[in-house]
Formats: sequence, structure tokens, C-alpha cells
Amino acid sequence: MKNGIDRLIADPELRKPLAGRRVALLAHPASVTADLTHSLDALAACGDIRLSAAFGPQHGLRGDKQDNMMESPDFLDPVHGIPVFSLYGEVRRPTDAMMASFDVLLVDLQDLGTRIYTFITTLLYVLEAAAAHGKAVWVLDRPNPAGRPVEGLTLRPGWESFVGAGPMPMRHGMTLGELGHWFIAHYGLDVDYRVIDMHYWLPEAGPGFGWPMERLWINPSPNAPNLNMARAYPGTVMLEGATLSEGRGTTRPLEIMGAPDIDARALIGEMYALAPEWLAGCALRDIWFEPTFHKHVGQLCNGVHIHAEGCGYDHAAFRPWRVQSLAFKAIRRLWPDYDLWRDFPYEYEFGKLPIDVINGSPLLREWVDDAAATPADLDALTLPDEAAWAEERKPYLIY
Repeated sequence: MKNGIDRLIADPELRKPLAGRRVALLAHPASVTADLTHSLDALAACGDIRLSAAFGPQHGLRGDKQDNMMESPDFLDPVHGIPVFSLYGEVRRPTDAMMASFDVLLVDLQDLGTRIYTFITTLLYVLEAAAAHGKAVWVLDRPNPAGRPVEGLTLRPGWESFVGAGPMPMRHGMTLGELGHWFIAHYGLDVDYRVIDMHYWLPEAGPGFGWPMERLWINPSPNAPNLNMARAYPGTVMLEGATLSEGRGTTRPLEIMGAPDIDARALIGEMYALAPEWLAGCALRDIWFEPTFHKHVGQLCNGVHIHAEGCGYDHAAFRPWRVQSLAFKAIRRLWPDYDLWRDFPYEYEFGKLPIDVINGSPLLREWVDDAAATPADLDALTLPDEAAWAEERKPYLIY
């Protein structure tokens, strides 16, 4: 199996269109070749590529910014002597001056396959800027570790944000290269776009089901430490809009949930009583943890660990967005007055609850808070969205 960067480095014919052009790279710590050379260094070693700039997404080119809404500065790369521009600092969209620094932008980002993961929004923003400035964008494609399944409500009109690049469900089941094609078609962009596709990516094959197990996992962001997190993330990311800890400040972030005032065994029992079919394909285990930073720092929390791995994992059956939705619903059933939803300007969105920004509408929160609403009611809202997206994405699938 070869990623886009490996094919570009190995094949001079693929690089020929770059001859004589200024090349920039958008990357992060997981942007490495098969032998773990960072893509910036690998490209710099190609005598026929003229690197003129680099860009970093959220968490930075170096991946050093731990939490959300922690901005990265611009800096001069000490090895290659080129400017490194932050697309999660003073700006989210590249400025005219940034766009003037290159002719072709290579995008080599390991994504997680979830709408809220901001690398796909950054791709949209650079595509829009490239269309406006007459620049080319090449995506050096990488696997979607969450695989092909589709799950979640579609983002509703008016709810676009930095964590909501367009009307797609939470778990979109596409690679970054494929999403680029969809963005161009959906938004009617006139841009010179190319995907250096992967060879021999088999998203339906186990045990990785999207992630080639022969490849080492490198955190694409600080709290994305392993494949289990990537599988659970389309659900657990919703915890960023809740008062429950998502495990930041522990060694298993975004695989766990909990709080000092939660009875995890009662919570798991209520989840199985409400919708056992939504819990297929994974295992839930009650745990104790004490975050060293972030929510409930220094407090003993009781919670749940979602295991989407091992012999009990069923890729086709596992539905992380429903697992997390069900946990919220079970809390409302057990403790109706529980202070569940956070209220702050999540990803710079003012006047909207974070849980609604994350889901691209208030529909999920309203379902959780409606005591009369059942799991079947949420399915009635969500299943048509999922079927529509599965059909809509078909023309843009490469693999």
C-alpha cells in the first residue's frame, strides 16, 4: 500500500508538472513517508522540487498545540529556510500574501474521517483561495482510518462553521482527496485540482477497515493517539459540547467519557435498556480516571471506555455517533436535571451552543432533551440523511 506522498517521491513522472513552479506544502506531524521521513524533508530532498513555503493546520505544522482554540504562530523553518504560515492563528483562510508565496500547494494531511475534524475545512478554504488566485492544489491522499461507513445527521443550512465545512454527516466515509472533488462540485469552484491517489488502499479489508495495519500510527493531532480513538471519534467528539470529560488530560482521550457525579454502571445499563442494537460492534467498560488538565482536572471521574477494537469489534455494525447519542439520552433518563450542555464560543461561533455547532443543527440536542423522544425517532431523522449522503458521494469515490 502506498500513500500519495510515497508515490510522488518515488515517481519523477508524477513530479514533472511541478518543474519550474514554486511548491508549498500543507502538513502536520503525521505527514510522513513510509520510512517516517517528514514530507517536508522528503520533498526538499527532491532536486526537481522548489519548495517556497509551508503551511500548518489546527495544532500547527509541528502538532505542538494541545487543545482546541490554541493558535499557532507563523515562523521561519530552521532547516529549509522557508516561511511556515499558520492556518490556525491570526487567520483561518490563507491571505493574499500567503497565496503569493507558491504556484502549487501540496496537501498532505492525515484526516480522521469526521466532519468536525478541521483539516477538511482547511482544505475547503485553500481550494476557495486557489480558485480566487489561480493557484493549483494537489492532495497527496491518505487513508480514512474510520473507513467507508456513513453515520450522523447532515449539517443543516446556516450551520456552516470551521467544524462544519458543508452538508455532510458526521462520519462521511471519504478520503481527503475525494472530499476535494466533492467540495469543488458542491461549491462550484473553478480550480486546478489533482489527487495523487493511493495504491492498494482496501477500506473494506480487516483488521484495519480503512487503516493499513502495516503503517505506524502517528498522531495527526495531539489527542488522536491511536486507531481506536479514530473509530470512536465521530461520536466522542460530541463530548466537546458537553460537561462530561472526553478524556483530555488522560492517556485515552476521545475514547472515554465520564464525570465525578456519574454512575457509569448505571449509565451503561440504561444504554442497553434503551437501544441495545445501537451498541453492536463494540464493548463498553466502566472505568475510573482523573484528568491532569481540561474538564474535571484533578477530580476522580467515573466513566465509560468505548472499545472499538479486538475480537469483539464489528466494523459494519459499530455506530459511534449513536453510541454517544445514546449515552447522552441515558443520562437524561437517569438524571433529568443533569447540567449536560456547555455554553461558550466553540471554535469562535458566538450565540450557539457548542453541541449544536458540532452537530450542524440543534436536532440531536433537542432529541436528547425531549423526554418523550425515542431512539426510533432519532433514526427517523438520521437514516434518510445517511442514505442520501451515501448516494451523493458515489461519483467522487476514487477507491
